[in-house]
Amino acid sequence: MTEPSSTKETAVEPSSGHAFSMQGTAETASVEPRLETEAPMDSRETFVPAPSPPGDTPVARAAAVAREVMAKRGDREWPRPAKTRVITVANQKGGVGKTTTSVNLAAALAMHGARVLVVDLDPQGNASTALGVDHHADVPSMYHVLIEDLPLDDIVVASPELPNLFCAPATLHLAGAEIELVSKVARESRLRRSLDSYDKSKFDYVLIDCPPSLGLLTVNALVGGEELLIPIQCEYYALEGLSQLIGTVELVTSHLNQTLNVSTILLTMYDARTRLASQVAEEVRSHFGETVLKTVIPRSVRVSEAPSYGQSVMTYDPGSTGALAYSEAASEIAHRWAEVAS
Repeated sequence: MTEPSSTKETAVEPSSGHAFSMQGTAETASVEPRLETEAPMDSRETFVPAPSPPGDTPVARAAAVAREVMAKRGDREWPRPAKTRVITVANQKGGVGKTTTSVNLAAALAMHGARVLVVDLDPQGNASTALGVDHHADVPSMYHVLIEDLPLDDIVVASPELPNLFCAPATLHLAGAEIELVSKVARESRLRRSLDSYDKSKFDYVLIDCPPSLGLLTVNALVGGEELLIPIQCEYYALEGLSQLIGTVELVTSHLNQTLNVSTILLTMYDARTRLASQVAEEVRSHFGETVLKTVIPRSVRVSEAPSYGQSVMTYDPGSTGALAYSEAASEIAHRWAEVAS
C-alpha cells in the first residue's frame, strides 16, 4: 500500500507541464497546480492590471474629447434667429424619433441661449413627459386650445428641465380631437389661428411634435408651421412612407399653407455596424441634398432612458453619444439659418 507521503511526492510534477491529476488523497487534492511559466505566489499581484478609474473607458474618453472639441469652437451662444422659427417635426411612421428629436433639439437650443417652446400634439404626451411637465387629464392642454378655443397662453408652462424651455402639454383628450375637429369650422387651421393670436416673439423657436399619423392633428401642425423637419430612421420601411408624407406636404402647400417648406431632414437611429443604414443615408442624401443634416443620430440607450427620469438626454447624460449628436444637429440648424439670413 502506498503511503500518503509518496503519493504527494509523485502527484505534482513541476517539470511536466501537464494538468494536475485529481487522483489521490484529500491532502493530495489540496495541492495547487502550477505551470512552469507561472509566477511565484508572492509576486502574482504585479501581473494583475490596476482597475480603471471611474469613467476611464474608451467611450468616456471619446466623449471627453468630443466635449473638448465642442468647447474649442467658442460658440456657446449660438446665433439667434431674427424672428421666431416655427418648425413642425412630422413623419407618419411611428418609432422614427419624432418626439425624441423635438425634445432634445429644444433642450440643446435652450442650453445655448435660445428660448424654445415645444407644442405637444401627440395624444400620448411623450414630449410633455420628457420635459417633466404634468399632463394628466385635469391639466389644460392642447385639446382645449384646438377644440374649446382656449388661448395658448393659458396652457404654456415652464419646463423644470432648463430655464429657457417651455411646453404646451398634451393629454389623452387629444385622442378624441381627431373626431371632434371634423365638425369644426376651419378645422385644418385651428392651431395656426392659436399661434397667430399668441405672442410668439418671446420665443426663438417653436417646435411642434406630431402624432404618428397623417390625420387632422398632423395637418394642423403642417398648416401652423413654417418649416418642416422630418426625422428618418435609417431603415428601409422609413423610406417607403416618406413619399406619402411629401405628397401630403405638397397638398398642404398648394391649398392651406404656401409658406411651408421642408427645411431639414435628420437621419436617426443610425447603426454604423449595418450596411443598410449607410445605404439608406446615401439614398436620402442623393435625393434631398443639403436639406439633410450632416449630423446623424446614432442608436443610444441613454436617449431611451432619459424620458423615464423626466429629462432630455441633454441633461440626463450630456457626455453620451446621443446627447453630443443632438447638440451637433441643433448647432447645424441654428447656424444654417444664420447663414441664410446673412
